[in-house]
Amino acid sequence: MTDDPFVTHRSLLFTVAYEMLGSAADAEDVVQEAWLRWDAADRAEVRDARSYLVRIVTRLSLNQLRASARRREEYVGEWLPEPLLTSPDVADDVELAESVSIAMLTVLETLAPAERAVFVLREVFDTPYGEIAAAVEKTPESVRQIAHRARRHVAARRPRMDVDPVEQSAVVDKFLAAVTTGDLQALLDVLAPDVVAVADGGGVAPASRKPIVGADRLASLLVRYVNVRGFAVTTAPINGMPGARLSADGRTVAVSIVVEGGRITHLYGIANPHKLGRMDETVDLQR
Repeated sequence: MTDDPFVTHRSLLFTVAYEMLGSAADAEDVVQEAWLRWDAADRAEVRDARSYLVRIVTRLSLNQLRASARRREEYVGEWLPEPLLTSPDVADDVELAESVSIAMLTVLETLAPAERAVFVLREVFDTPYGEIAAAVEKTPESVRQIAHRARRHVAARRPRMDVDPVEQSAVVDKFLAAVTTGDLQALLDVLAPDVVAVADGGGVAPASRKPIVGADRLASLLVRYVNVRGFAVTTAPINGMPGARLSADGRTVAVSIVVEGGRITHLYGIANPHKLGRMDETVDLQR
């Protein structure tokens, strides 16, 4: 049934779960479980289907976050979110694009589960405090305090980024041209002096286990890719932001790029093949 509220709100529910979990696979599991609960629900008792479904997805996501905490702690090297190939519609919604960016999701990883749920529902989806309280099973006053704490935490850690997509794309194009030709000076010109690159190989793909800091060091590493067998790089809209898909020696890396003041300040490279399943299909994110 196309008029089923679950079908209508499915993309929204996936987006809520993905923002809370940083994993498309886990988000899909949550949405499927939410469908089972919705299918078994007494629809006559549901006054607001959207709020009801968001509440189910929030609670399931919280359970998943707590269950996966040990898995994250035991992860080999840096843990980055699962990248998504997103549609132009996501980039057009600046607030949504920033909220689902790899940079923001990485910051959200530093929040406690309840803080993350409250922050996502309030700051991204503008959910009323009363509805959030019902979803996380806390009082509205407690939720307000959690929201304030989470906002302060995120503000202190989130990378600043340009919101002008035209400038972002221009900088990314310069960067990719420099990588493709192995032009060291061009790379140094487009990278911020204190640029930070974080790579996620998950122990199954080659990747630095610690962030790489500094333009000189990062540029020197990047120019080496030109000589690797099968090297190729193409632009790709990753999580609402300009990014790239880099291939070399039979492996693929999804690269998310943060631009500020005409230069690249952060690079996030996801090389773990188990996280690249969504890089061949465009994902519809909504709020």
